[in-house]
Amino acid sequence: MAGIHGYCDQRFHRVREAFAENFASRGEIGACVALVLEGKLVVDLWGGFADFTQTRAWQQDTLVNVWSLGKAMTGLNLLHAVDQELISYETPIASVWPAFAANNKADITLGTILSHKAGLCAVETPLQPADFFNWQRMTSALAAQKPFWTPGEYHGYHTNTLGFLAGEPLCRVSGETFNGYFQRNLMQPLGTDFHFGVPEQDLHRVADIANAPRPPEFANRILGENPDLNDPLTRMRQLVYQNPGFEQSGDNGLNSVNWRRSVFPSTAPHSNARSIATIFGWLASILNTQQSDIVSKDNLRLATQIHADGEDRVMQRPTRFGYGFQLTQPDRPLGPHSATFGHYGNGGHLGFADPDVPLGFSYNMNLHGFAWRDPRNIALTDAVYDSL
Repeated sequence: MAGIHGYCDQRFHRVREAFAENFASRGEIGACVALVLEGKLVVDLWGGFADFTQTRAWQQDTLVNVWSLGKAMTGLNLLHAVDQELISYETPIASVWPAFAANNKADITLGTILSHKAGLCAVETPLQPADFFNWQRMTSALAAQKPFWTPGEYHGYHTNTLGFLAGEPLCRVSGETFNGYFQRNLMQPLGTDFHFGVPEQDLHRVADIANAPRPPEFANRILGENPDLNDPLTRMRQLVYQNPGFEQSGDNGLNSVNWRRSVFPSTAPHSNARSIATIFGWLASILNTQQSDIVSKDNLRLATQIHADGEDRVMQRPTRFGYGFQLTQPDRPLGPHSATFGHYGNGGHLGFADPDVPLGFSYNMNLHGFAWRDPRNIALTDAVYDSL
């Protein structure tokens, strides 16, 4: 196998050992892990392969699809816009996006969307996989959609729609593209490498991701073994995951140029552990002691408070959210402390901020698991906290 490379402070040797064990006994192919402690990068490791023929080694600057970590960064992008007074969490979306008022959605606010309470986790308009790469197509379909529940009354994971729903208002109030605003105001000042649409010149850095279909037990967990598609909520869940489904290969597949270049914020962002840990380490320090002229402590604190908690109408299990950020919860913790926030990503990705330490952590890889809690990220986070 390709070796493990990078830097690891001796204090965190357990993290390096757990990372190596992921390759030795947990099937890892290619991955990276990073830890920022009190503003200092103390772990920055990578190893394995960026492809499944195992001919291309994972490099220090390799990018990989980090899936729903894009929801946390969507929350950060909107947090910046709120700080700049371009929009507020109480702003009715239809006030800046008039078409959104269709089907009694005039009162839905930005905060309602970012807390997964809008009832717009899917669309009924038939879609094709390539539509995920068409911003206008997706935002038009969502503007026309009737909510699946009374907005604000419940919450349900807006798996593939949250980025479009929160992103279109940002584009309208800023006059910029979603990724353009993010790069100019956040990534460039921080010197970090997180993309909603990989630049053409950086495509060679992107790792291939496992394109195995979800196993039957995953679909059964969401829809049930014998789904009754006459039930409105079951039908909604089917639309979430199957309108459209992801193509596993071809021009619109998970490893295609179209996928990697797309601005599909909830689902198809690309980054690496060093950048994500740096971002979360910075946010953790703001809430701990540090001031920032990029985002305010008060609005960051607001964005990372509990705004949705309890049974999730899509996932059918408890989930907990702030504004864009996933929050720690007993059955899916982000470390041992109660103030942690970040996001899990499909397949085992994990990035979070712990203001109590303060630290930022991220683990990212290209072989996807299917557990609610992946043993690889559990081993790494346990090693981090065992080392403190």
